[in-house]
Amino acid sequence: MDIYGEIVRLRRSGEKCALATIVEVNGSIPSYESAKMLVRADGSIVGTVGGGCVEAEVWNAAREVMESEQPKHLNFNLGQDAAYDNGLICGGQLNIFVEPILPQPRAYIFGAGHVSKCLSKVATMAGFATVVIDDRESFANRERFPEADEVMAGDYEGIFPKLEMNSSSYVVIVTRGHRDDMRVLRWAIEQPARYVAMIGSRRKVLGVKKEIVKEGVAEELFERLHAPMGLEIGAISPEEIAVSVVAEMIGVRRAPEGKWRQAAKSMFVNPAQAPVAQ
Repeated sequence: MDIYGEIVRLRRSGEKCALATIVEVNGSIPSYESAKMLVRADGSIVGTVGGGCVEAEVWNAAREVMESEQPKHLNFNLGQDAAYDNGLICGGQLNIFVEPILPQPRAYIFGAGHVSKCLSKVATMAGFATVVIDDRESFANRERFPEADEVMAGDYEGIFPKLEMNSSSYVVIVTRGHRDDMRVLRWAIEQPARYVAMIGSRRKVLGVKKEIVKEGVAEELFERLHAPMGLEIGAISPEEIAVSVVAEMIGVRRAPEGKWRQAAKSMFVNPAQAPVAQ
């Protein structure tokens, strides 16, 4: 199997993997410089960096790299004793670079109004593949969103099953009305997306949350909701709002795997402290 072809397939399917490459060799080793091994999220591998316990250590490091989303350098000295114990009579040294291969983050923008037009453009420039979704064909179309990876028009409940949600998914809810926002959030909050955000004042968000919790959705799921969405930079115009939201998305994207859930803490406040309107 071609390693590069498999990397492309995994990224398109939204799956993480890690690539180990021998980047430096001194002396004799049971492989060669530039040899590669790909480790999938399920632990299966493609290719080899020489076998033995060197490869076992590389496999363990690859699992750590996928979790942390941070690369790692590994150095091995196949001295006479170690080489004999491993069945590798080589005696050389090698340096292996293990890097995470992450899917392109995908931003699902619900709503195709003025804010969404700016969001799609800014998110695309920041490296997100954008999918714009609205129940109005007159708004969700290629003329309005030429840069989007995909534009979908139709009933939200009919589109939900067609969307593949994973830890590389970002959901931004900016529909045309309170009811539609609640319909989308009711679905999105139970998805494994890395980022879920909704436009609106704190009071509106608290009201929407209250209604959804009444329907039986676990309240703790809302701890990762960004609402009101975006960084607090005083944004007013659609363009400014788009910048603040994408900046927040980037912050969550760049946080290590073990910390992005913490980075996704909500901005909920005590109802008594919530502003009357925004």
